[in-house]
Amino acid sequence: MSSSASSERAGPASPPVKRLRRHRVASIETKTCFLHTDRETGRTCTRCGRPACPECLHPAPVGAHCWECIKADRPPARERVRRWNATADLVVTKVIIGVNLAVFLATSLGGGGALGRGGRLQATLALFGPSVAQGEWYRLVTSGFLHYGLIHIGFNMAILYRFGAMLEPALGRIRMVALYLAALLAGSFGAVLLTPTAFTGGASGAVFGLIGAAAVGMRQRGIDVWQSGVGPLIAINLVFTFAIPGISIGGHVGGLIGGAAVGTVMLRKPPDRRSVLEGVAVAGLVAILSVAGAVWAAHR
Repeated sequence: MSSSASSERAGPASPPVKRLRRHRVASIETKTCFLHTDRETGRTCTRCGRPACPECLHPAPVGAHCWECIKADRPPARERVRRWNATADLVVTKVIIGVNLAVFLATSLGGGGALGRGGRLQATLALFGPSVAQGEWYRLVTSGFLHYGLIHIGFNMAILYRFGAMLEPALGRIRMVALYLAALLAGSFGAVLLTPTAFTGGASGAVFGLIGAAAVGMRQRGIDVWQSGVGPLIAINLVFTFAIPGISIGGHVGGLIGGAAVGTVMLRKPPDRRSVLEGVAVAGLVAILSVAGAVWAAHR
């Protein structure tokens, strides 16, 4: 009896509860996104509280933040550059490879072709003694980014990446740039000295300079260059340089000597602030002497 009476009292109480729940759901106010005013949303930024659509919200450790709050929370541009600079890897090596590839693409489309040589742009960028004598000194640099065919650029870029990955972490970006430019100009000097009337191009002189610097650095640290593979690589490339017609002997040997001279100072242990400055100074001196020597050889 008591069980039945309790059931009768509890029965009428259920419908009002259901109606109350429906009333609460219907009372939620919908707002429009602060940016997309034509979009209704029930979500808000957990940082600033503004209503935002899913497109304007991004997951955060707690809730979701709108893109304006994320932008306001970013560090200054200088700090972002500093952080990127501290974490980026082989920037100089990759930029040099990118410039070489860009020049190769431009000369190929400009008439040089991917498998040969020719075209006005190639002739304008190539190292040519009489043109240097007439004041076109820029050829001493541009010729180092010019290549004749896929095999030529592929071989040079493969060696450049290998030795760039070895040297750039040890030298840093500034000294890496200084070493590369010094070796490139030393190679240009050698090319003008031995074959002034030939149209010469290629990163081989600069690449040989990196190999020479790496060999010197290994010897300074007691590493056998022959067992490391660097010595045989230098020997094989020198054999090809003298044995195969059309290869710039002066460019290869000049770059090798220039890179080894700069590497002797740059890779000297223990590294300190003075040795860093001395390395850059020696690279600058080699570059200046190379330009002066190339101009003298061109006039000769």
